[in-house]
Amino acid sequence: MSLPPPTLGVILAGGLSRRMGGNDKALLLLTGRTLLEHATERLAAQCASVIVSANGDPSRFRGMLFPVIPDPIPDHPGPLAGILAALEWSAAHRPDIAWIVSVPADTPFVPRDLVLRLHEACSETRKSMAYAASGSQAHFAVGLWPVSLRHDLRQALVNQGVRSIRDWISRHDHAEASWPAEPVEPFFNINTPEDLKYAETLAQQERAE
Repeated sequence: MSLPPPTLGVILAGGLSRRMGGNDKALLLLTGRTLLEHATERLAAQCASVIVSANGDPSRFRGMLFPVIPDPIPDHPGPLAGILAALEWSAAHRPDIAWIVSVPADTPFVPRDLVLRLHEACSETRKSMAYAASGSQAHFAVGLWPVSLRHDLRQALVNQGVRSIRDWISRHDHAEASWPAEPVEPFFNINTPEDLKYAETLAQQERAE
C-alpha cells in the first residue's frame, strides 16, 4: 500500500485532566507549542482533514484551523464518545471519507507513518479496524475506525453502556500495528507535570535523531 485511503484525523481532547490539576492538557505547552498543536501537526500531514473532539467551551480553542466538535452523548462517557462524534461528523460532513484515525491530545509523538501502518494492518489481515501498540503495550485510543460502524458504536454506548475502547474492539475483527518503544516511545502520553517535563527530554531526543 503506497498511499492510504482518505482518512479523517480526530484529536481526542475531551479528558477532564484531573492529574494535571484540572488544567486543559490539550493546551499545555511542550517546546513552546500546545500539545494540541503537536498532535494536529502530526495528523494533518497524514490525513485528508483533521477535527478536534472536545467538550466544554469551544472558545478556548479560538484560532484553531480545525473544527471542534462536542461529544454527542452527555455526562463525559469517555474517549469512545469522541470516536463516535468523529464517525458521525465524517458521515455528515465528509461522505467521501470512509475511515477515521483517533489520537489523544496528550500524545505528541505519534509516528508520522501512523495512518499508513494502521491501514496496512487492516488490509493485510482483512480486519475491520486496527489499533496501535509499542513494545508489549497496546494503545487502544490510537486507532483506525470505519465510518460504517458508527451505528454499532452508538448502540454500544447508548443502549449497552459500553465505555471501554478495548471492550468495543473485542466485539469486532481487529488488527494491531506495532512500533518499537525505543529510542522514543511514540505513544507516550502526558498525565502529570512530571510527564510533561519528561516529554521535553523526549522532544530533544527526537530532534537529535
